[in-house]
Amino acid sequence: MRVLGIRWLGTPTDRYAETVAFARDVLGLDLRFEAEDFAVFETANGDTFEVFGPKGIADGHEFMVAPVAGFEVEDVAAARREMETKGIRFIGPVHEGDTTSWSHFYGPDGHVYELTGGKR
Repeated sequence: MRVLGIRWLGTPTDRYAETVAFARDVLGLDLRFEAEDFAVFETANGDTFEVFGPKGIADGHEFMVAPVAGFEVEDVAAARREMETKGIRFIGPVHEGDTTSWSHFYGPDGHVYELTGGKR
C-alpha cells in the first residue's frame, strides 16, 4: 500500500453555518453541494472538504466526533485487506460511489480515518 496524499477531510460541527461561511468566505473553497446540515467543498486541486452539522452527523456518520482525514490510495479494497492483516479495525464495508470508493477505520489513537480512491 502506498498513500498518495490526503484527498478528503470531513469535520463535524455544532456551528454549521459559521463553518460553512469560513470554508466559503475565508478559505475561498468552491461549494459543490449542500443539503440540510451537510456541505461539500472542493479545493483548487480537486480535493474535498465536507462539513457535517448535527443532522448530517446523525445521518450515518455518528462515528465522527473529530475531523476525519481521507488518505488517498490506488486501490481501497487492497489497502484495506493489507491494513486488516496488521490489526486495523474498519467500520462497515468499502463504499462505492460513481467515481470513488472509501472505507473508514479506527487509528491507534481511537480517531476515525478513511481510505479513499478513484477518479477525481
